[in-house]
Amino acid sequence: MTETLSELIRAPIVLGGEVLPISPFDLIVQFVIPVLLVTALYRGAMVLYRGALDRLKLTAGPQEKALRVGRRALRVILLLLLIGITARIFGAEVWSYLARAFRYLREPFFVAGNTQVSLLTVLAFIPVLYLASWASHWSKQFIESRVLDRLELDPSQRFSLSAALRYAVMAIVVVVGLSMLGVDLSSLGVFFGVLGIGLGFGLQTTVANVFSGLVIILTRPIKEGDRIEVNDYEGTVIQIRLISTVVNTLTNETLIIPNQQIVNSAMHNYSYEDRSIKVRNVVEVAYGSDLDKVHQVMVSVGRANPYRIPEHEPLLFFRSFNDSGIEVMLSTWIRDTTEKYFAISWNNLEIWRAFKCNGIEIPFPQRDLHFKAVPSAIAQAGETRRSVESGDSAGRGE
Repeated sequence: MTETLSELIRAPIVLGGEVLPISPFDLIVQFVIPVLLVTALYRGAMVLYRGALDRLKLTAGPQEKALRVGRRALRVILLLLLIGITARIFGAEVWSYLARAFRYLREPFFVAGNTQVSLLTVLAFIPVLYLASWASHWSKQFIESRVLDRLELDPSQRFSLSAALRYAVMAIVVVVGLSMLGVDLSSLGVFFGVLGIGLGFGLQTTVANVFSGLVIILTRPIKEGDRIEVNDYEGTVIQIRLISTVVNTLTNETLIIPNQQIVNSAMHNYSYEDRSIKVRNVVEVAYGSDLDKVHQVMVSVGRANPYRIPEHEPLLFFRSFNDSGIEVMLSTWIRDTTEKYFAISWNNLEIWRAFKCNGIEIPFPQRDLHFKAVPSAIAQAGETRRSVESGDSAGRGE
C-alpha cells in the first residue's frame, strides 16, 4: 500500500494526454511550498514597509502615494519570482507547454456563424470589462471636472449628463472589445434576440425597473437630495440606481423603492424646481369671536415664524362655517421643504398661546337639541295608561 502510494506520488502528471515532466511530489516541493513562502515574504515585506512609512510620519497624501508605489514594486517582484519558480519546474520545455495550453484555451466551445467563442475569449473578456468600467469612471470624472464645471447646470442636469456619458462609454468599450476578440456581433444577433425574449419573460420586473431607471436619469423627475412622497412614504432621495432608488424617510428608515413604482405612480416632489413651500395651519374659532382680531393674531404668528421667507407675507383665509365654529387657515411660506413639520408645529403652538392670551375660543364639537311640545292626544293616552297601571297595582296589593 505504501509503495503504491509512493509510486502514484512520484509518477509524472498526465494532463489532457500530455505527460508533464513533474510528479505530484515535485509539484508540492518545487512549486506549492515555494509559492507559499514567496507569498508570506510578500505579506511580511508589506507589513515592514507600512511600518517604516508610519515611522516617517508623512502626511496623508505622500504616505498613500508611497504606499501605492511600494505595493506595486513588491507585486512586480512577486510576479517575477512566480515566473522563475514555474520556469524552474518545466525547464526549457516551458514554452512548448505554454503553446499547448494556449492551443487548448483556443478550442471553441460555442460556434455561431463566423464567431467562435473559446475559453480564451471568455478570459480575455474579463480585462475588457475592467477596461470598460475604468474608462466610464474616468470619462465621468473628466466631463464633470473639465466641462460641466464650466456650464451653468443644476445638480440634476449634471447628474443626468454624467450618468448618460458613463453608460455610453461603457457600452462602446464593450462593443469594441468584443469586436477585437473576434466576436461577430451581427452573427450573434439571432442568439441575443432569443436570449432577450427569454429574459423578457423571466425578468419582466427587472427589465421594467432598468428602463424606468433610464427614464429617471434622462427626464429627471427626481434627483439626489429631493424630498419626495410616493406611495404614502415621504423622505429624501439618497441614491438613484439603475434598478431602484434609495429613500431615507423622516423616521430615518431606508426604503428601497423599485424605479417602476416611481415612474408609474403619482409622485409628489417637494423640491422639483424650488425647495420653498407653503405650510398650512387649519383651526376653528367660535362664532362669537372677533374675526378682525383673529386675522391680526394669526398673521402676526405667521410673520414671527423663524422658518418663514421674509419676502412672502403670510395669508389668512376664512374657509368655511362649520357646525362648531368658523374654519380658518394660515398659509406661510418657508425656506426649505425639510423644515415643513418644524414650521407647522411652531405655528400650532404659537396660535394656541396667542388665542389664550387674546381670549379667542377654539370651540368643542357641539349639537343643539330642540324638543317640541307633546300633542294633547298623545299626552292624554299616556295619562290613561298610567291610571290603568296604577289601578292594577292597587288591585294586586289588596
